[in-house]
Amino acid sequence: MSGRESCEGTMEPLISEAIAKRVQSVLTKIRSAEEKAGRPVGTVRLVAATKTVTIEHIAEGVRAGLSILGENRVQEALPKIAVFTKEPVHWHFIGHLQRRKVRSVIGLFDLLHSVDSLDLAQEIDRRAGEAGRRQNVLLEVNIGKEPTKTGFHPEDVVRSVPMMAQLSHTCIKGLMTIPPPTIDPDSARPYFRTLRDLARQIATFDLPTVRMDELSMGMSNDYEVAIEEGATLVRVGTAIFGERHV
Repeated sequence: MSGRESCEGTMEPLISEAIAKRVQSVLTKIRSAEEKAGRPVGTVRLVAATKTVTIEHIAEGVRAGLSILGENRVQEALPKIAVFTKEPVHWHFIGHLQRRKVRSVIGLFDLLHSVDSLDLAQEIDRRAGEAGRRQNVLLEVNIGKEPTKTGFHPEDVVRSVPMMAQLSHTCIKGLMTIPPPTIDPDSARPYFRTLRDLARQIATFDLPTVRMDELSMGMSNDYEVAIEEGATLVRVGTAIFGERHV
């Protein structure tokens, strides 16, 4: 056997072991952050961001304990979902969703994290109605009002929620945000706190199809801080699967 063949023969087990260790490390940190914040263990769920991740590596993560997988791109997600139909996993859509792709996601994803406009919410409602379903969604909030990002500005989401509450095939479960990039994870804390306070404000509207049970915030570099500020869903990719290769 050549040296090249020997290296190739040992590479995959090493990667598999690394993924398993990373999954357990992230889950341990999530539980520690819950305890630090005085929150019950199990309050926070891990959404493994699988953008550009191979099916083989996703499978390793599932074997290591991943139960929610998050995809950013519809076309990339479809073949992956088909492979894991017999696995006890749930799929969330966590990327920017174009209106023309809405039909493709209805019924495939348990939760859409990134509803960023009233128009998109209405299209989701229309397509869910055609499919005879009710679609669970989160409203994406551009918490830093960054011009390069999509999402409702905080004041706009407050005004839009009563209109979206009238949609008969859409259930709003909470809010999602990606704060402005920071070097220090603690610098994201005010943005997470603002989203939490915004959710509390919307909850006082007491609308029948609007719940503020979920806060999707925090990624590989800041999810522990997000948990301390009330996150219920954290989207982690790099800390599990390594750097993305686009």
